[in-house]
Amino acid sequence: MQHILEAIQSGAAAGDDFANLEIPDHYRAATVHKDEVDMFEGIASRDKDPRKSIHVEDVALPELGPGEALVAVMASAINYNTVWTSIFEPVSTFGFLERYGKLSPLTKRHDLPYHVVGSDLAGVVLRTGPGVTKWKPGTEVVAHCLSVELEEPDGHDDTMLDPQQRIWGFETNFGGLATIALVKANQLMPKPAHLTWEEAASPGLVNCTAYRQLVSKNGGDMKQGDNVLIWGASGGLGGFATQYALNGGATPVCVVSNEEKAAIARSMGAELIINRSEEDYRFWKDEHTQDPKEWKRFGAKIRELTGGEDIDIVFEHPGRETFGASVYVTRKGGTITTCASTSGYMHEYDNRYLWMNLKRIISSHFANYRESWEANRLIAKGKIHPTLSRTYSLDDVGQAALDVHHNAHQGKVGVLCLAPEEGLGVRDEEMRAQHLDAINRFRGV
Repeated sequence: MQHILEAIQSGAAAGDDFANLEIPDHYRAATVHKDEVDMFEGIASRDKDPRKSIHVEDVALPELGPGEALVAVMASAINYNTVWTSIFEPVSTFGFLERYGKLSPLTKRHDLPYHVVGSDLAGVVLRTGPGVTKWKPGTEVVAHCLSVELEEPDGHDDTMLDPQQRIWGFETNFGGLATIALVKANQLMPKPAHLTWEEAASPGLVNCTAYRQLVSKNGGDMKQGDNVLIWGASGGLGGFATQYALNGGATPVCVVSNEEKAAIARSMGAELIINRSEEDYRFWKDEHTQDPKEWKRFGAKIRELTGGEDIDIVFEHPGRETFGASVYVTRKGGTITTCASTSGYMHEYDNRYLWMNLKRIISSHFANYRESWEANRLIAKGKIHPTLSRTYSLDDVGQAALDVHHNAHQGKVGVLCLAPEEGLGVRDEEMRAQHLDAINRFRGV
């Protein structure tokens, strides 16, 4: 791996140099173990500690198959799916790997007693399998996390509808929290030249998810002038949704939980802020009963900020805690786009406000290759910026996952894999200088 790192850092190695590099038969990776899936049994979700379940260890290099690539991973990032994997909720990911392994002799590689996790990366192509023509060894890339087989017709209009659609590093093995990753070649996209490795790795999953959920015709189909309610507007998903609303001529109404997060939203250009702590909204009277009066109070606050207008699109991801309020405050004919459900999957809402007012609920899950490419292109053009707040070493990935699990972070948390330190990998210093304040907006928060 040291020879690979030296070639990357030299800046002088050509494609043939990378193609001729020896690749080790083992590499360092963050894993969870199949024989430990019951280790947190009887423990409350919040008290489950990823530091106990995530192992950083040497694993065997997988066989490279047709249409695939091996990538030297300079940096990766933490997503909630890594947290869920590490605490074995809502289910163990080894069930995903077992089912995938039954598909073909090639996919059997993924069904192992350990799971290499991680759904983001920035790095350099080392090898490509048969049939790959677009990507060459030595190319600097980032990867989106959509893994599809596309052997059935269902996915050929929108690849997210492929019956074999999976999230790489969550529902497949050999993810990005490692020094080498195995990806399908159609996951690869050009690395933005003005960003460091850790900055380039961090947008991936959440940026593409936000793009589809809010901008794409498959999601909110946002237009200029729309009022967009964004829950958790300074977070991993919400930080990108806020940028997309502003960049696309919409008006974000940003919901945050404290003044520090409100300041982040304002720094992105948002003006309409709702601080939940100050307003003290209590949408639930108890575990089983919502309070419509609080929905109405919330709606009145929105109208106060917007000059009497209701919400056109709700960017929903908290789920159970907020969903009833989200449906209520959406305008007649408006749209609630939903993903994730980080506060609970069992949503409850008053259907009268949906059906009688012709509102729509649209489900959204990651993004197809075209949407991911467009989202990455906007990063590369400096229209949308990373939300990286802090970076950890690969050895400290358990602590990084714990911080995300406890929401002790803002934006995205990065992980250095092969990169020995932060700040490496910038190829366009002039463009970087133009956007430096925006790139560093979340740093240290």
